Amino acid sequence: MNQLQSFTAVVTGGTAGIGLACAQALLAAGADAVLINGRDASRAKDARNSLAAEFPHARVLCAAGDMGRAEDAGRVMAAAHAGLGRIDVLVNSTGGTDIPKLLHETALEDIAGILNRTLLPQITSCRAVLPYLRTAGRGCVINIASDAAKLPTTGESVIGASMAGIVMFTRTLAIEGRRNGIRANVVTPSMTTGTSHFDAVMADPFCARLFSKAEKMAGLGVVSKDELAQLVVFLASPVASKITGQAISMNGGISAL
Repeated sequence: MNQLQSFTAVVTGGTAGIGLACAQALLAAGADAVLINGRDASRAKDARNSLAAEFPHARVLCAAGDMGRAEDAGRVMAAAHAGLGRIDVLVNSTGGTDIPKLLHETALEDIAGILNRTLLPQITSCRAVLPYLRTAGRGCVINIASDAAKLPTTGESVIGASMAGIVMFTRTLAIEGRRNGIRANVVTPSMTTGTSHFDAVMADPFCARLFSKAEKMAGLGVVSKDELAQLVVFLASPVASKITGQAISMNGGISAL
């Protein structure tokens, strides 16, 4: 299946978990070249080497940097454009590593960090890539948030505010970008298995009680990182060329959103 043949992609947060699964899925779907980003340079190189071995005919690059920092975001996107020749797809899988906690148990000094880790990197990544997409007159942005953006969930007041911010930002980006041939969508999963974050959440007694209820509600089954990555491939592909400004839930039937 080569629905992304000749495509290039940048995946932020692409060195592990959902981001790495997205990079693998994009390459498996025929993408010619991918740049993965992560904050840890060593892990980025290891992930790059693993992808290059799995997809020997593709160009796989890596660039370390904190996408919440303006200078890092600009540098990573410049390196991606120089190394790939162009950027067709941007997938943002940054943040999302905080454990749900009741607001009154969340330290005041921790709130800004949650917002900075979750919301800010997606905004700055998109802003950094926009000049290249606008010049090309085309491009696709896929942000990854969660259903906490849509459904109030105990323990996710601050996380949910960040996710709602990502959704509204993406929808507005779609409106602004359509004149330049740029699409923007956001994927909002609930529980996603196969990641270290899922394991950490389920190891926390409060979260385990909270999400075990959600797991029972997922009548179609809990979504895996690889299944989520296939949705990202679809949204990046030409068959989704008329889809923009959408926040798409993938949660196994936990809610009808």
